[in-house]
Amino acid sequence: MAKIEVYSGDYCPYCMRAKALLKQRKLEFIEYNVQNEPEKRVEMAERAPGARSIPQIFINDKHVGGCDDLHALDRKGELQAWLNDGV
Repeated sequence: MAKIEVYSGDYCPYCMRAKALLKQRKLEFIEYNVQNEPEKRVEMAERAPGARSIPQIFINDKHVGGCDDLHALDRKGELQAWLNDGV
């Protein structure tokens, strides 16, 4: 199973949209709330240099990007390839 990690925050519509897509695809993910755990924001910035907005999504330790990037992968039919990579 692919390791999916989502750095998110409370009341973030993009975070909600990204998580909804993952749930719709019946994919399990680990969620890190950067508002409740500020150290996770630091971790996120180290893993995705230059990324300050949320969500930031990683699949098998590879940086996907944000909500729009995740949806673009799904639309292009490339999400499954990312899920299979490294498994």
